[in-house]
Amino acid sequence: MKRLLGITFLMFALVPCGWAQNKKRVAVLDFDYATVHSYVSSIFGTDVDVGKGISDLMVTRLVNDGVYSVIERKALDKIIAEQNFSNSDRANPDTAAKIGRILGVDAIIVGSITQFGRDDKQLGVGGGAIGGVTGRFGLGRVGQRQAKAVVGISARMVSTETAEILAVAEGKGESKRSGLLLGGAGGSSGGAGGGVVDMSSSNFANTILGEAVEQAVTNVAQQFDSKASSLPTQVVQVSGLVADVSGNTLILNVGSKAGVKVGDVLGVFRQGRQIKDPATGKVLKTVVTKVGDVTITEVDADSSTGTYAGQPPHVGDAVRNSQ
Repeated sequence: MKRLLGITFLMFALVPCGWAQNKKRVAVLDFDYATVHSYVSSIFGTDVDVGKGISDLMVTRLVNDGVYSVIERKALDKIIAEQNFSNSDRANPDTAAKIGRILGVDAIIVGSITQFGRDDKQLGVGGGAIGGVTGRFGLGRVGQRQAKAVVGISARMVSTETAEILAVAEGKGESKRSGLLLGGAGGSSGGAGGGVVDMSSSNFANTILGEAVEQAVTNVAQQFDSKASSLPTQVVQVSGLVADVSGNTLILNVGSKAGVKVGDVLGVFRQGRQIKDPATGKVLKTVVTKVGDVTITEVDADSSTGTYAGQPPHVGDAVRNSQ
């Protein structure tokens, strides 16, 4: 009985590890907010990048849900800066897929904010001016009218392999109570006119606008979570060479552009003798022997670094998927 309980405990202990290894890796780009730009400026009294705020909240939610492995913000910002992608470029599925390939992720999430503000018709999406009431929603006079806050977002998950849209999600959030859009937030919610707002702060979350934002983000994240198991599993065939050997540390001539990711275990192979046709001298086959494995610990666009275990490696040894 004790032995059975021990085996059962071991099985349950190993399951989370397996799940973690099978998680699909994703990155989240800043959401586009061009459609609601004028509303945002009126609400905060300045231009605030609410698209970045929505993206940060989406990352936090996906990480907490634990269904996906999510790339950290710093790595994404670095790639975008290096590649000099504009905001309009990022909304393009082909460009998004390219960013994702450089990061070594399976999919990348792009989206847009379709509604942001009050629930009355004066702030409906698609209008030109704000119903003739421009100026009433700035920080100084946001308390003149009370209503519910409504936020709408649309998101797509794009394959980094094919730029195909793998999943779509629509989220809408509405505050449970009526009030001032930024009531209770205080002047700090607008970043004192600096164009920055911490949408993850409790200060913002306690406003009716914060309630609507949180609900919309949660809605979209849950839809993506439910579709994770149906997303195709992409097997990337890696083929490269050992470029440098230093003790048990190898540097390879392939990186994220070739699909290499941190945590990958690649086989290291060495070419041996060649089998030739005795009649023509044509090479029929080259004998290849596996000499060890390298576990990837660091990746950039064109190279990767890993820890090696096996027979002494040589510069020029081939590196590829073990299976």
